[in-house]
Amino acid sequence: MCGIVGVLGRHEVAPLIVEALKRLEYRGYDSAGIATVNEEGRLDRRRAVGKLVNLSDLLVHDPLPGKAGIGHTRWATHGAPSLSNAHPHRAGPVAVVHNGIIENFRELREELAAAGLACETDTDTETVALMVQRFLAESKSPLEAVRATLARLDGAFALLFLFEGEADLMIAARKGSPLAIGHGEGEMFVGSDAIALAPLTPRITYLEEGDLAVITRAGAEILDADGKRANRPVKTVHLDATRIEKGGYRHFMAKEIAEQPAVLGDALSHYITEGKINIDSQYIDFTQYDRIIMVACGTAFYACLTAKYWFEQIARIPVDVDVASEFRYREPPIAPRTLAVFVSQSGETADTLAALRYCRGKADRIASVVNVAESTIARESDIALPILAGVEVGVASTKAFTCQLLVLLAMALKAAEARAEITPEALAAHLEDLRRLPGLMSHALTVGPAAEAVARRLSESDDILFLGRGALFPLALEGALKLKEISYIHAEGYASGELKHGPIALIDEHMPVVVMAPRDALFEKTVSNMQEVMARGGRVLLISDARGIETAGDGLWESIAMPETSPLTAPILYAVPAQLLAYHTAVAKGTDVDQPRNLAKSVTVE
Repeated sequence: MCGIVGVLGRHEVAPLIVEALKRLEYRGYDSAGIATVNEEGRLDRRRAVGKLVNLSDLLVHDPLPGKAGIGHTRWATHGAPSLSNAHPHRAGPVAVVHNGIIENFRELREELAAAGLACETDTDTETVALMVQRFLAESKSPLEAVRATLARLDGAFALLFLFEGEADLMIAARKGSPLAIGHGEGEMFVGSDAIALAPLTPRITYLEEGDLAVITRAGAEILDADGKRANRPVKTVHLDATRIEKGGYRHFMAKEIAEQPAVLGDALSHYITEGKINIDSQYIDFTQYDRIIMVACGTAFYACLTAKYWFEQIARIPVDVDVASEFRYREPPIAPRTLAVFVSQSGETADTLAALRYCRGKADRIASVVNVAESTIARESDIALPILAGVEVGVASTKAFTCQLLVLLAMALKAAEARAEITPEALAAHLEDLRRLPGLMSHALTVGPAAEAVARRLSESDDILFLGRGALFPLALEGALKLKEISYIHAEGYASGELKHGPIALIDEHMPVVVMAPRDALFEKTVSNMQEVMARGGRVLLISDARGIETAGDGLWESIAMPETSPLTAPILYAVPAQLLAYHTAVAKGTDVDQPRNLAKSVTVE
């Protein structure tokens, strides 16, 4: 959520900052702004509400000179989207951009008001700028003023400061929200993540928790949480620029749905070679655990719910799955011989990271399944398993979800093998099913036109139900989430067997019901539930293979025919029609597919 960019350059920085902010649009935002220091040392800023094009237009008519600057895309937390609440915030000689939440800002605001420094905005961030201004007025240096301010802040933040009269200085600080420094030739950069800096430099330093960095064109001096000089490594991060472009697709989400056969193939090549699963027992010895705790948010949580079926049915390990935002507040006891697994696309999800820290010292081992290898969750885990999905720009997760499922399935199979719960022949058969998955995924993508035709009719609905049984129940939840995220249609997912326990009261001739039912051991039971819907006038969209659709009989409203697949891989494959239905429904309604309202890609605050 929110995006930060800073540049100490050799040329005018406003165009560079705008382009870098565009690469962070996937995080979600509702306003944007830039502050620069020009060659005379003058600090100035430009801000605009809405999309970055509004800021770009403003800069055409009212240019902002300077070779040092900071920029921000804001996702509103404190205060509505407005010009006055947009970042950067300025107080006298200092400008600041901020990701996160300052929890004690009201207390600080009262203190500042008593000192004659009144707030002009509704934001928590303005108090940070005013605190620094106050300390600068006491003849403190910029570094001293920032350090004194940080000592007063409670909450989570990534902060980047710019000062009037200082054309070769930025100060960055990180606590609970990610921040990276980019190293150029006579230039320095700061960004919320490496994506923002990719075209500017591949040489990246990731700030660690509690770090403060004093940045000039000559380099960066980093101080740790204790104020001591810290040596943080410079890493070379090569990001394929084509992964951050639409590549001819109308939306990033469409491109990322289409990329799934390729990225699943990449993940398979990494985790399975010559009939073996490449998860080293030195790092995760599944014979040492009696229970697994899995923690995640949103789509990643549904990936964990799916994996629970795999771990318990195949490896015979009990699994508890928790929503990260609830996990640590109920203070769950963690028994000995417990493996804790944390799943996050960004690796920076605030609630998931807090849950991980709760488990530190309690669980025997902490593993993470992440898409960003240098993320905080990855660095704080005993072992991080990359999902290798590549950059995912669309806010609604697609390829990251299916890659999470693949990695979790590989873990479950490895656990079954290590615990001798599966025969070599059965394991080989499952690995063959996985090998076929990218090809089946390509086949599944051909249902796009059918999904588009149905989606046009779904777009006229106010409410939609998704049903599934077994490992397809979490896919029903995920399908409903995808639809509501980007089309703004109310949708709910239920276990098919729960239909008679309440949801069937909603069924009438206006209610579409999407039934996800591959021909597995529970298929007949799902068909029975589906018949109950049709008997009450409900409009059923059945997603199954051709023989499943034929077996279901007459009375269907619509159907989408999927390729036949094994029960093991069905949850991964059936993610495709769920994604396509959501995508085409949103397009039919004319909503913002890639940046749906009120949502952010990386949720770095509670």
